[in-house]
Amino acid sequence: MSLEIFLKAIEEEIAHTQYGEKPVELYEPIEYLMSLGGKRMRPLLTVMATNIFSDNWKAAIKPAIGVEVFHNFTLMHDDIMDDAPLRRGKPTVHERWNPNVAILSGDVMLVCAYELMTAVEDRIFKQVIRRFNRTAAEVCEGQQLDMNFATRNDVSEDEYIDMIRLKTSVLLGFALELGGMIANAGETNTKLLYEIGTNVGIGFQLMDDILDVYGDPKKFGKQVGGDIIENKKTFLLIEALAQAKGKPEEKALAEWLSAEEFDRNEKVKSVTAIYDTLGIKQMAENKMNEFFSKGLHDLDKLEAPAAQKKPLLELIYMLIEREN
Repeated sequence: MSLEIFLKAIEEEIAHTQYGEKPVELYEPIEYLMSLGGKRMRPLLTVMATNIFSDNWKAAIKPAIGVEVFHNFTLMHDDIMDDAPLRRGKPTVHERWNPNVAILSGDVMLVCAYELMTAVEDRIFKQVIRRFNRTAAEVCEGQQLDMNFATRNDVSEDEYIDMIRLKTSVLLGFALELGGMIANAGETNTKLLYEIGTNVGIGFQLMDDILDVYGDPKKFGKQVGGDIIENKKTFLLIEALAQAKGKPEEKALAEWLSAEEFDRNEKVKSVTAIYDTLGIKQMAENKMNEFFSKGLHDLDKLEAPAAQKKPLLELIYMLIEREN
């Protein structure tokens, strides 16, 4: 089976999924957000994991869509918190409608995610819901930590890694774990699938940090340097603050972080130059590759034929080599 076949089946299921009818204002935003596309990485992981251990990968599609609906629910509410005007190049739900509609529509979107998750077999229903509950809570914990970091200048590397593990990676881990549960892959393999997703997810977010500073603006899909402009606590900034101590770069970095009025392009250029001087990009790439390597190592340990693991391996390499 190829990635294209899985993706086509997922997109067709999303196109035919009904979330509700009335009031229109409650359900239309869900259909709108889900129609904006995206990488569909999470449902792909669920279906691919199922396919490794079972020929009946189509049994995973509805629960996989549940993971994607939950992911988009978090995006809908994140956009409100960030007051973001655009999502995937289109107006965000709170901009197109209003914040109150977006909050309520997001709430029912979470309910829809649970409804889709009930498509799993009875034998694993309680286990799936327990793991989904824990994962959903962890995603919220990660978001809160990210918000807390905005007012701190002493965030450690370990704290940051734990934050992105919760905010981003555990849902990727659950997506693979869910596929293992659906396919009855066994406890050892299912735990390995979770670890693969979690480690690849951390690598994925670290790559996002790097691309935000060093990505090609034509390929990245959003403003390069946005994290620098916002003083966002990324791995690069946290490492730069640590490496700059006692060096001339410490004062320069502090001045840019405290500046309330500045030229955006000048700030991005200057802070990037500080990163270059301190070798921050290489440090971030080393850390990113460390987590990708952990994920690939665990994939190798999965008790399944190499041919069955190949589509997932190819997807991971696509993530490693991405430019946006």
